[in-house]
Amino acid sequence: MSGHLEGILASGIPTGVLTGENVRKLIAYAKKHGFAIPAFNCTTSSTINAVLEAARDNKAPVIIQFSQGGSAYFAGKGLANGKQEASILGAVSGAKYVREVAKAYGIPVLLHSDHCAKKLLPWFDGMLQADEEYFKVHGEALFSSHMLDLSEEPKHENIEICVGYLQRMAKLGILLEMEIGITGGEEDGVNNEDVDNAALYTQPQDIWDIYEAFTKVTDLFTIAAAFGNVHGVYKPGNVKLHPQLLGKHQEFVAQKLGLAAGSKPVNFVFHGGSGSTDAEIKEAVSHGVIKMNIDTDTQWAYWEGIKNFYESKKGYLQGQIGNPDGEDKPNKKYYDPRVWIREGEKTMSKRVGQALKELGSAGTL
Repeated sequence: MSGHLEGILASGIPTGVLTGENVRKLIAYAKKHGFAIPAFNCTTSSTINAVLEAARDNKAPVIIQFSQGGSAYFAGKGLANGKQEASILGAVSGAKYVREVAKAYGIPVLLHSDHCAKKLLPWFDGMLQADEEYFKVHGEALFSSHMLDLSEEPKHENIEICVGYLQRMAKLGILLEMEIGITGGEEDGVNNEDVDNAALYTQPQDIWDIYEAFTKVTDLFTIAAAFGNVHGVYKPGNVKLHPQLLGKHQEFVAQKLGLAAGSKPVNFVFHGGSGSTDAEIKEAVSHGVIKMNIDTDTQWAYWEGIKNFYESKKGYLQGQIGNPDGEDKPNKKYYDPRVWIREGEKTMSKRVGQALKELGSAGTL
């Protein structure tokens, strides 16, 4: 991938947050060169910085995304959120923070909002309103993309609602990610641990129905298809992924469009990837996955750095004064949040770098 160094930046794709045509260019480049861009759920400026730092050090584009719960946390858990007001505020504030700092890291960044179920549409509406207001001033949307997850609704309703929003988003150059089929497990308050197994696998006809309806509006969309994916972390072998199904979906759509064999007209997203094998990830990418979500593993990585710091400095973290060096020695340089939070950032950055390498995006700037 090191040979791509001139490619992404020389193709006219700028650093900082991308929208519209630049999003289209980056996706096309990733697909052409056979890599995917990992998307990391962030909940604080600290986690955002950890992701940006890793992407810079690995010379890779990256996706920063906010979930509904993560957005509320960004704004502050002390705020009311009965009408999604804290989630809207947090997502918008987080997006503006990323816009302020991303260029300093010298990398292209996609700014995304994660799963939005039907009951959370007021959150989506609030973000889209912020996009429209930002567009009036800056000529581009605040976010690069948003996700609607209406996979629990009937297919026709899922498509109908998505198309309605897509028509509004297309005017702003915002990409829509949609989900068809159910991702098992549990994440951010959505629990699908007991879902019927058949729902974990999207059908080729579903993909074509979406593709046909969406392309009448725009080509800026991605599909999170279910191929046995499960949110959360599980022992290797406990999750039965079938990434080859994505290849069958591509074949089905390509035939409908009269395209040559081997064409990959659909841009897929890989959800529930924690614990996936390297081979499963590579196969999914080979079938047109251009984005993979990562959350569970980076949450652990962040905690691990803090845990290791506490365990190694335990004697210095039992009070403001007094440690193994003397009962009158101060401990401020150990309990200062900047010190131990930074340790969490370091280990999270390392895990982000691992994902960038696994998906082939490291060294592609």
